[in-house]
Amino acid sequence: MDKPEILYMVVPCYNEQEVLRETAEQLKNKYSALISQKLISPESRIVFVNDGSSDSTWSIIRELHSAEPNLFSGIDLAHNSGHQNAVLAGLMTVKELCDMCITMDADLQDDVNTIDEMVKKYYEGNQVVYGVRSARDTDTFFKKSTAEAFYKFMKVMGADVVYNHADFRLMSRRVLQELSGFKEVNLFLRGMVPLIGFQNCKVYYERHERAAGESKYPLRKMLAFAVNGITSFSTKPLKLITALGFIMSVASILAFIWAFIAKIGGFTEHGWSSTICSIWLIGGLQLFCLGIIGEYIGKIYAEVKQRPRYIIAEFLNDNGNKNDEK
Repeated sequence: MDKPEILYMVVPCYNEQEVLRETAEQLKNKYSALISQKLISPESRIVFVNDGSSDSTWSIIRELHSAEPNLFSGIDLAHNSGHQNAVLAGLMTVKELCDMCITMDADLQDDVNTIDEMVKKYYEGNQVVYGVRSARDTDTFFKKSTAEAFYKFMKVMGADVVYNHADFRLMSRRVLQELSGFKEVNLFLRGMVPLIGFQNCKVYYERHERAAGESKYPLRKMLAFAVNGITSFSTKPLKLITALGFIMSVASILAFIWAFIAKIGGFTEHGWSSTICSIWLIGGLQLFCLGIIGEYIGKIYAEVKQRPRYIIAEFLNDNGNKNDEK
């Protein structure tokens, strides 16, 4: 290493006024240590991305930038675009300004001390360094079991995701440049980054309890996120519908043969319950299959419109303000 390289951190924020100042303080201390160890350049920055917050998050980001413009930067999205789009907005804004970039949520659940090891792994030649949870001891039984089921199901569906990895990762400038070539509107970065390739590794850490505030991912959003991930990276659900349709067709033929034989042999009995159950079963399967097809059609509809994934209203950096759109 001839000289330390520039590290940018992208921290998406949505209504994080309770924890944001503490996050900034911990990251500031970490940057000071990394700079003193000559692991990162003094030109390194921390970029907070305000994802349409309704509280004072953006005001706090402005205060941080005004107090230390050479350390803290801010991106204000024109409206709430969602976590994945907020992360992407930050990455695409800084991709030409940094040598490496780390994404991390603002809630301090990801261990900031892991940043040291990530940077060292980068200097060893890794273009992507994944932050992976070593355990899920702090999760409830429901969250732990559903998370494990999600990762296993994604593997079965053919999506290459890193087990127990969320969006805490380091990427090199080269990886960010390649990521900019992915133009889909329906983002699932956990699946997109592994598709890029390049040398990569994992670092393990213990995830903490949220420092303050409430989780921005209730069950409803977690389920929607899971469905988006599955339908964005796998067509297996459509293939399963085809297989299910074939099985139902074979079963119908067998049932027809059985009914014909029973009719000829005089063994038929008129039953209301069996008829109703069959109608409900087949009708439910049809609606379920139509729902899966509808998910894919909806994604096609969103993609062909080619609307911008996010709009940046304001970008605060050490050279002043500038507006940008993506």
